[in-house]
Amino acid sequence: MAKEQSKNKIIAKNRRASFDYEIIETFEAGLVLSGTEVRSLREGGGQLTDTFALVRKGEMWLHGLHIKPYSHGNRANLEPDRVRKLLMHKKQIRYLGDKVAQTGLTLVPIQLYFNEDQRVKVELGLARGKKRYDKRQSIAARDTKIDIERALKNRNRAVGTEGRG
Repeated sequence: MAKEQSKNKIIAKNRRASFDYEIIETFEAGLVLSGTEVRSLREGGGQLTDTFALVRKGEMWLHGLHIKPYSHGNRANLEPDRVRKLLMHKKQIRYLGDKVAQTGLTLVPIQLYFNEDQRVKVELGLARGKKRYDKRQSIAARDTKIDIERALKNRNRAVGTEGRG
């Protein structure tokens, strides 16, 4: 399962993941990268939009992760949108492969970060796609939450100004 993110430096987040998918479980996976890709990520060059993970022949692969070429990398730079291998225990890979194959779930990257050992990790979510009405419910819940926070903020302001004179 994913560890607590307190000491981790987040590189990129997939904000659409929680909107488009219902996240059931989360997992942490390592990522096979070259040196220039890691340097580029340290410069903030990662993007998770339209990224997904697949299980093929007992291995996990990350498709669609865009890591911009390192500014000083010249020939050492690899293709920015290449397919990258994910590192997980075989037992976890088998479990995720079975879930994806049988129940129609998908693996969605939620965030990309450096852990406390300065290794690049991906937080994967085992997710089910939301229908259009589910998305409307998410929007309505978010709007009501914002309205409540706004009302509380205004109320606290009004209470704070009454005592002054």
